[in-house]
Amino acid sequence: MELTRRHFLSASAAVLAAGTMTRGKVWGANEKVNVCVMGCGGRSGSHIEGFAGGANSEVVALVDPDQGALDARAKLVEKKSGGKTPKLFRDIREALADKEIDAVSIATPNHWHTLGAVWSAQAGKHVYVEKPGSHDIFEGRQLIAAAEKYNVVMQHGTQSRSSERWLRDIPLLQSGEIIGPLYMARGLCYKNGGRGDLGIKEDSDPPAELDWELWQGPASRRKFNPLYHPYNWHWFWHYGNGEIGNQGIHQLDLCVWGMNRGFPVRVDSVGGRYTYKDGAETPNTNVATYIYGDGTMMVFEVRNRFTNSEGGTEIDGKFVKGVEVGNLFYGDGGYYVDDQGFFDTKNKPIPVDYSKYPKVESRGNWENFLAAVKTGDKSAVFGSMKDAHLSSGHAHLAGISYRVGSSLAFDPKAESFTGYNAEEANKLLGRDYAEGFEVPKLA
Repeated sequence: MELTRRHFLSASAAVLAAGTMTRGKVWGANEKVNVCVMGCGGRSGSHIEGFAGGANSEVVALVDPDQGALDARAKLVEKKSGGKTPKLFRDIREALADKEIDAVSIATPNHWHTLGAVWSAQAGKHVYVEKPGSHDIFEGRQLIAAAEKYNVVMQHGTQSRSSERWLRDIPLLQSGEIIGPLYMARGLCYKNGGRGDLGIKEDSDPPAELDWELWQGPASRRKFNPLYHPYNWHWFWHYGNGEIGNQGIHQLDLCVWGMNRGFPVRVDSVGGRYTYKDGAETPNTNVATYIYGDGTMMVFEVRNRFTNSEGGTEIDGKFVKGVEVGNLFYGDGGYYVDDQGFFDTKNKPIPVDYSKYPKVESRGNWENFLAAVKTGDKSAVFGSMKDAHLSSGHAHLAGISYRVGSSLAFDPKAESFTGYNAEEANKLLGRDYAEGFEVPKLA
């Protein structure tokens, strides 16, 4: 489909006209939420599995500028929903004008997340947006503003927020009751699979089934390169946020949640692409250190090459393996290891009588979102847009420090850099948009 100015204006007008379709809707007990999945790449499979053919939802539409991906995911929807065929759209604006759609679940590349979420909210659709919710700091603020301005439910796709274990243990970490006040958190993302040498490829014409103009959406225009599509856009700053903004967001979010300090006052991010030279831009090995206003800290490590696990210890003469993708927290009376529990300062397990505490229950991320939609309780989501901005924002700060090449001072209230290299760093808090695809300034 050729994207023209006339098409943009007519499609955008239709989106705005649809703006009151689901706001304030009263749901029947057995009524299903009609979901549109935006983006038909790898992550969309989980969205379809979560929403298609369930007791509380159906996937009634799919959106993707790649016709091949669109057709393939349509078959998955049909399989999951007993043969029901979803509507197929290349352009999200046309889907947003559809009165049948109640919610949009966004599984696009990162550069589309915020605009897709804001447009959906403006059209009166509830929003589940994949991590990271934003591509930069400016966009994170607009997500918060959109959640406050439009009467729809918006949830961030960090599944650990819906984990019963983390909902149980994070408050214990924050209280200091088990291991004392926290002074440091570590996030580990030691993930090798699929992160190898991309090689170097020349720009070329896009595949016939791909609308490259629509795929780029809000990103300023570049020529197509086979390295960008369908998956490796993650490793280019123009469209992705590197590993720290990919898998790493899950562990970053847990660090931020546990420490509960907001944004840092200083960030230092170093690393590189080691063991090979290819066309990608983001580091495959990266250490980011964050210092908060009270002097506490967080360290995040990316290793996409060879590595060991960390946080292991010897218990009663037997070595217990640590973690490779996960979290550790440190207090003045001990530490916590992801999926292993609490330990004292001599590496001995600290038993916790969980029966003393209120039982924590979670429906899981998909059902949690659907429950919030049907009750209309926007505060019931596990992973608000404020949470999305903090966790995604930490990844963005690390990316900026890495690209600028220096440690940077940050003002958490103004959400801008100060001091050395601040001018260069502040330019990376936002980005230039393609005409007609601008993320609106709502805050």
